[in-house]
Amino acid sequence: MTGAAQGINQPVFNIEKIYVKDLSLEIPHAPQIFLEHENPQIDVQLSTQTAALEGDVYEVLITNTVTAKVGEKVMFLIEAKQAGIFRVSNLPKEDLEPVLAVMCPNILFPYLREVVSSVAVRAGFSPVMLNPVNFEMLYQQHKQEQAQAAAATTH
Repeated sequence: MTGAAQGINQPVFNIEKIYVKDLSLEIPHAPQIFLEHENPQIDVQLSTQTAALEGDVYEVLITNTVTAKVGEKVMFLIEAKQAGIFRVSNLPKEDLEPVLAVMCPNILFPYLREVVSSVAVRAGFSPVMLNPVNFEMLYQQHKQEQAQAAAATTH
């Protein structure tokens, strides 16, 4: 078999594009909130989505919402959607889902982290450093929840 023939069925993974799909910042109590000296309570919500675009091209999206509060007052709210377009081909079907649910979010997360931190600083606040996320663990939890839900509906 020639080298070219062997390469035909090799798995392919390409990053086609990484981009910020949506970004918003709210500072509902400005300018008075800047006079607060108390450290805010930070709440971070994170979710991922995958969509097939065409053929072997997929969009993976991480949505992150950061809410900072002092007492009941919202200091700021940042919502960022970091996206990537990935070309994935010649993978067995059972391997595609983990690539899109684990590997692609791992690639996107540092970009999301930088966007969120930069927006907080540009808004006049301290940087928000998002803690690392174990996307593999989240994927495994999701698979367990799906299995439990399937088992519950069959009983």
